[in-house]
Amino acid sequence: EITIVTGVQTCALPISLSFLPQAIKVIKTKNTSGISLSMYLMFTIGVFLWFIFGVATKQASIYLANGITLIFAIIILKHTIDDLKRNKKASETNNQTLENNK
Repeated sequence: EITIVTGVQTCALPISLSFLPQAIKVIKTKNTSGISLSMYLMFTIGVFLWFIFGVATKQASIYLANGITLIFAIIILKHTIDDLKRNKKASETNNQTLENNK
């Protein structure tokens, strides 16, 4: 059992940390134009459910790995939503300017 737990933790750590570079890039650039909102929303919900499962079944390797991933996924998801709102507002402003110039 010790080997299995260690194996799960060893495998889960790089997967969880793989979201760190994307989260840093999104925070620095504030650009999420290449990120699919629906994909990240579904992914974040799935990770959240795995986190809850890990807590409910008291499996530390599952809730820790998914908890780390969830933090990064929420950061990226929040910036994606903010970016879409910002782009929508800019588009509406541009459309209003075009209408005013007619």
